[in-house]
Order: sequence, then C-alpha cells, then structure tokens
Amino acid sequence: MESNLFLYDDGETASKKMPGDMPLAARMRPAKFAEYFGQKHLLEPGKLLRRAIDSDSFTSIILHGPPGSGKTSLAELIATLTNCKFIRLSGVTSNVAELRKEIQGAISRQDSSGKKTIIFIDEIHRFNRAQQDVLLPFIENGIIRFIGNTTQNPFFYVIGPLLSRSLVFKLEALAPSDIMEILGHTISDERAFSGKKIILQKDAADFLSKICEGDARRALNALEIAVLTSNPDKNGAIDIDLQTAQDSIQQKAVQYGDDGHYDTASAFIKSMRGSDPDAALYWLAKMLEAGEDISFIARRIVIFASEDVGNADPRAISLATSAMQAVEMIGLPEARIILAQAVTYCATAPKSNASYMGVDSALDDIRNNRVQPVPVFLRDSHYKGSEKLGHGKGYKYPHSEKNRFADQEYLSVPKKYYIPSEFGYEVKIRERLEYWEGLKMAPEKKGE
Repeated sequence: MESNLFLYDDGETASKKMPGDMPLAARMRPAKFAEYFGQKHLLEPGKLLRRAIDSDSFTSIILHGPPGSGKTSLAELIATLTNCKFIRLSGVTSNVAELRKEIQGAISRQDSSGKKTIIFIDEIHRFNRAQQDVLLPFIENGIIRFIGNTTQNPFFYVIGPLLSRSLVFKLEALAPSDIMEILGHTISDERAFSGKKIILQKDAADFLSKICEGDARRALNALEIAVLTSNPDKNGAIDIDLQTAQDSIQQKAVQYGDDGHYDTASAFIKSMRGSDPDAALYWLAKMLEAGEDISFIARRIVIFASEDVGNADPRAISLATSAMQAVEMIGLPEARIILAQAVTYCATAPKSNASYMGVDSALDDIRNNRVQPVPVFLRDSHYKGSEKLGHGKGYKYPHSEKNRFADQEYLSVPKKYYIPSEFGYEVKIRERLEYWEGLKMAPEKKGE
C-alpha cells in the first residue's frame, strides 16, 4: 500500500531511507536537535515539549503550524530519539483499515516484546471524526502513543476527546534568521548535493530567507532548483547569486488557511477600530491577495460601520452599504478600490459602540431579568374593544406637544441603554437628549 512508503524501522529517519532523487527538503530532515532550527519557544532545554521528548514519556502530541515550519521534521526527529516503534501514516492517503492494521500490529508488538508504538499521522485534520475516534481507546489504554501534525487549527479540526488527551503545541513561521541558518547548514551538508561545493551569496540568502514567508521547504526547493539549473564555475563550484535565486522561486503564495482567514479578518477589524488606515489597508491587501471572498470583506465593513462607528458618523453605514452593493456589481480587480475607500473612511471616522453596547445591555435584561409589560397607554388602541381595555388612554402625541416632545415614560422601569459618546455626531445626539431631559425637569413641568 502507498502508506508503506512511510513505515520506518526503529530509530531510522526519513532522510536515511530516502534516495538521492527525493526533494532536498526531505533529504535534509534533521537527525538531531543541533540540526533543527527555529521553534526555540518549544525546544529550548527545560521547555515542556523538549522535556517530553528527552524523557520519551509523552502519550499524545499534536503539532500545528504553517507549512514549512518544521512539524514533520520534529516528528521524525522524535523517531530517532524514542525507543518505540515509529509508524508514519498520511491523513491524505491512509484510511481506517490501514489505521486498524497498524494498531493491531502495535498490540502484537507490545504482547510479544513489550515495545510500544508511536503512530504519527501527518495532516491529521484530513481524518474525519470517525477516523479520529478509532485512536481514542488505544491511546487511553496505552497501546499506542500518538503524534499528529496539521497546518490547520486543531481546535477546529481535531475532536475534543483527542485534544483532551494530547499536549498541543503551536509552531510559528520560521524567522528569516532561522531560514538563513537552514540554508547555511544545507550547503555544507553531504546529504544535500552529494559533496558538491555550493556558494550561496549573502544577498541571495537574504532574499530567500525573506521571500519564503517562514517556509523552510519553499526556501530549500528554491535552493535546489538554483543548484540543479546552474553550471559549475572553472573551480567546480556552483555560485548562486541574487538573480539566480530570484529566478528560482515562483511568485509567493500568501499562506491563508482557516487560521489565516480568522486571524487576518480579526487584525483587519481591529486596525479599523484602532483608527489605523495603513494597517487596515495592509490586511485588506493580504485578504485580497490570498483570494478571500470580497463579499465577506464588504460584509465585515458594513458590520464595522454600525458596530464601531455607529452614530458618531451616521454616514459610515451608508457608505459601507453602498460599497457592498458596488463590489457585487463591479467585481475584481476594481472592487479593491471600492473596498479601500470604505476601509479608509471607516478607519478614520470617529468611533462609538454606544448603539451596540445599548442593544446588548437591553438583551441581557430581557434574558436575565423580569420582562417588563408594555404600559397600558402605549398599547395598541386600533382594534375593536381595545378602548374598553384602556389601551392608549393618557398617551400624549409628541407632535401635538410644545417642542414636539411629550413628558411621558415609555418604559416602566428607569433604564439607560443608549449612552452617546463624546465623539463625532454623537456629541449632538447627547446634547439633544440632555435638552429633552431638561424639559422633563423644567419648573413649569413640576408645578413650581
């Protein structure tokens, strides 16, 4: 079966098993911690993950992070340090039957020799709930130890019972300095290019370390292409300059899985809320470049215009709604201009969440306190028989009153839900409310 390509003997790594024509990134899998670069927040001596690996005592580990951050390399590094049988399966190609077969092998192995088994599942998020459920009893009773890798947020894709039995660690995109170390280590390693002398110019290394967006695999793929497509100089060395490096890498793709979707949208909204149009435009551009649905972006701007700008600038909701309609009619690429106008307007508008806070406060009262009855004088008086019930009796029609304001209470308990801010148009709204409150308190109204 295809998954058998990923079954290794005890203590052997992928890099030792893979032939020379495998991709450079696969050949350069680290065999010891000294060859693993980045993720110091997890792997420095004394850190929880490092202690769990060094003591070979973990039960279940889930590693998640962006592509090329070292998840699979870390799992295979564990394989070199453990006394367990290490089995690798793929969440893409493996199925329940294969998984059950390996679990049965783990049971037989433990019965015959006492040796435990680590089952590593690459891209665990590809397993559905039923497939993940298969693992639970065997992790619970100690038959297997489990390592799962995923580029997605495991709290969205991995079932709760498996999460609760696992140590979950997030790997970050590698820093440019980490990529530089990886490139430097690679060109001096015999496994990389069979002993060929490789010269990587500093500006070329700088370029690759930045353009790859923290993805070591992408940087190594570009390096490999550069080496394989370059001729040695008179001294037999392959010299990779900046132009060669630039020619060897494709247009970068913005990493934008589910995490990227939610995290970038969050940064986008928070930048507008923080009145930073430059940051808001940057996150807008990232979403556009990653292929985000422009309707989603437009809807978020409309929500923001009401939630965060509100009555501080009532024009914001009109502009945002118009932008949403225009985006639907125009489409890309011109829609980016419309979105940019709406974003910069909302980011630079005065801010108020008073309406949002007000309705949530009222909802909280409805849900958690006694629901107030409608006062009799406010009840519908238009149907036959309502007059006999007293509906509408005593109601003052504001248009018939002086200043178009009637001194009457519309809620049976004194509550303040809407408290206008001191910014933008809400300054005028606040003044108007204070004026009406003053009419209620006027001496002539109190018989003084």
